[in-house]
Amino acid sequence: MEYTRLGSTGLQVSRVCLGMMSYGSPSWREWVLDLDASRPLVRSAVDAGITFFDTADVYSLGVSEEVTGTLLREFFPRREDYVLATKVFSTMSDRPNDRGLSRKHILASIDDSLTRLGTDHVDLYQIHRWDPETPIEETMEALHDVVRAGKARYIGASSMFAWQFAKAQSTADLAGWTRFVSMQDHYNLIYREEEREMHPLCLDQGVGAIPWSPLARGRLARVPEERTTTRSSSDPIADRMYTEADDAVVRAVAEVAKARGLSMAQVALAWMLHKEAVTAPIVGATKPGHVEDAVAAVDIELSDDEIAALEAPYVPHPILGHG
Repeated sequence: MEYTRLGSTGLQVSRVCLGMMSYGSPSWREWVLDLDASRPLVRSAVDAGITFFDTADVYSLGVSEEVTGTLLREFFPRREDYVLATKVFSTMSDRPNDRGLSRKHILASIDDSLTRLGTDHVDLYQIHRWDPETPIEETMEALHDVVRAGKARYIGASSMFAWQFAKAQSTADLAGWTRFVSMQDHYNLIYREEEREMHPLCLDQGVGAIPWSPLARGRLARVPEERTTTRSSSDPIADRMYTEADDAVVRAVAEVAKARGLSMAQVALAWMLHKEAVTAPIVGATKPGHVEDAVAAVDIELSDDEIAALEAPYVPHPILGHG
């Protein structure tokens, strides 16, 4: 495993981040694994050198944070040995203030998350989306107070427009508040719209990109006729985000993988790891091979011709993933 700084910070993270959305309660999503089923997969990630773990309060409505905290305490002797990230924004109940990025919700949510995670701080506290109903000044000041209280070491953001991210950073700068150090955005070989504005902004501002869905919800890991997993057969979100026009990219991945004797997932992740803006893709793992593919991708060097072949069939998309 390789390690690198998160953006321009001094924080060292593994080049692969394990996404913990897959671990929690199957009653939330049928493909989610419970604590006992999650344990060997997280164990294999730890054994492979992964030290960066990302969850959110909304995943399994808190159970993912409970599972994440339990397993990381089992596998790491010291809290300082891993980097823990979680998020705030999504609706947690039918109570009117149990959602969004108001000061009230942020300050309540960080305490709830820390309780579920069983720790006194997270390393990276992220806003899960942009909140159009809350002034960005209110949000940034509340996040600054979370950091000043020692409950988070850094703050990050997730999918939004580049102008919104720039506005948030400018707001923090003008007031002397904590800036975002990471952007968790939707990015993969099928969806590359982030290359237009968001990633250049991140490079300019010293922000590390930690993309979600680097395998396009599994589409980049298998050819179209082999999409038979529980998640792929019951994933209406993916059906809205990706279309048959994207299959040309998938087949390009398959061709490069076959020529190199690699898996498709390894090729797709290796491509992403070549991108200057990307610090660490967030990969989900519900089977042992998923972790192995992600770790192996770190050491794969793609040629310029291979990268060109992978990128050539790309079809521009409308903005996806901000909702």
